[in-house]
Amino acid sequence: MLQGVTSKATIQWKGGMQFDTDINGHQITLDATPEFGGNGEGSTPKPLLLVSLAGCTGMDVVSLLKKMHVDNFQMWIEVEGELTEEHPVIYHTIHLHYHFTMEHIAHKFITRAIELSQTRYCGVYAMLSKSSHILTKIFVNDKEIA
Repeated sequence: MLQGVTSKATIQWKGGMQFDTDINGHQITLDATPEFGGNGEGSTPKPLLLVSLAGCTGMDVVSLLKKMHVDNFQMWIEVEGELTEEHPVIYHTIHLHYHFTMEHIAHKFITRAIELSQTRYCGVYAMLSKSSHILTKIFVNDKEIA
């Protein structure tokens, strides 16, 4: 095992285009859509990059806001990737929209937490930003603030 590696994933081919995965003890099924020989019984691989990005930055933001004593909020993240047409097909642009619902609005804390996540803490953001343009929007109580 390589020094510093803390994650391990194993995938097992189940037939067709379906794979069962084990990621550090958690299972996810991968499959292609019918047009590519699958049955659509699981996620295709690329959208998992978007989930990883949203999860990584989301965890950072929640942790940072708690350290800033911002609580009593709800947060969700919408993420959408635009694909190139040529192979290898990659996300050329990713839209990352943070949504917050809160009674006591804390714009400066929210924008600072997101900035810190994207510039210092989120490794997935750091990796994907090398190959994709990531556009961020922030909404508080359905109003865009940044």
